[in-house]
Amino acid sequence: MGKLRASAVESCSACLIQTRARHTGTPVLRSLFWLFLPLFACSRLAGAQQLPPPEPPQAVPGSGEAAANLRVTTNEVLVPTLVGKKGGGILYGLKESDFVLQDNGIPQKIRVQEEMDTTPVALVVAVEQGGVSALEFGKIAKLGPLLDLFLSDQKSQAALMGFDSKPHLLLDYTHSSEDMEDTLEHLQPGDGGAAILDTISSAVDLLETQPKEFRRVLLLISEERDHGSKHTKPVQLIQKIGRSNVLVLSVSFSPSRAEFLHDVKDSGEDRTMNMVSALVMAVKAFKKNVAKEIAEESGGEYTTFTGDKRFEQRVVDAAKHVRNRYLLTFSPSDPTPGLHTIRVKTTQDYGARIVARANYWLQQEQ
Repeated sequence: MGKLRASAVESCSACLIQTRARHTGTPVLRSLFWLFLPLFACSRLAGAQQLPPPEPPQAVPGSGEAAANLRVTTNEVLVPTLVGKKGGGILYGLKESDFVLQDNGIPQKIRVQEEMDTTPVALVVAVEQGGVSALEFGKIAKLGPLLDLFLSDQKSQAALMGFDSKPHLLLDYTHSSEDMEDTLEHLQPGDGGAAILDTISSAVDLLETQPKEFRRVLLLISEERDHGSKHTKPVQLIQKIGRSNVLVLSVSFSPSRAEFLHDVKDSGEDRTMNMVSALVMAVKAFKKNVAKEIAEESGGEYTTFTGDKRFEQRVVDAAKHVRNRYLLTFSPSDPTPGLHTIRVKTTQDYGARIVARANYWLQQEQ
């Protein structure tokens, strides 16, 4: 993929190889050009000595559908599901007969894909640099070595995004946790913004450039609420996440312990509702805590931290859980377009914590 992007950029103009600075060097410009090609003509790039971070692509309903690896393709829905033991650890060895999956309250016939822990990972780490996030840079700087847990095989790779009032690429895809560590140790404070919605949208676009068979993961390190997103509305992001196969893991500053404990205990009992009310509730939840809601929407996990050790343990747990999810698939019995709520449980009460996506977006067939 890197070679394809490189050829596209080099054929456009030789001006793109003039800048060699670490965070605005050739690999970064190549990645940004590929992501934002629809918004920028070659003439705007020619002759530029130092390019400012570009605006994220404007998200509109249905944008990017042609290139996206949709979570709903040929009427099949993918549902990564984590089954955690009550005392810790993962419950392995479950089969189709051990799960019950409901789509809008209706039980579905499912299949369970095996050997998911061997699937390569494409990871985007999105780190907030705006607002008070600079107070957390010391903890975030220690993230580099932990990324080895995500990059445990030779094919897996990670990219690094920073954001304040807009997202920008700090490091293009690499298999080197040392490069990630060095970049994280030199984060610079941004402005007062925290454009979480715009950043997640751009990160999903970046992840969808990766091979179809990769497990695509966004690790979001930010505060809880969005401040300053200009191009992405909650409904648009709900649709985008609902159509993608991106798993979002959110680690937030300024934690609310009550919210975290509620999230751990949530078994999805209240997820069955009509599609209109589900969408309204999701939009309201975005305004309260977008980091938590987007993780739940995707089937990922939301967690919080205060101290260094707590932060490191949260990242370690997230990395382990990524590779230990069952992948449930089903063909919806109700093909009504829109937001569908999902509930997953086990046929027997193992006392386990089940983490699965809260919903998905069924696109109307053209």
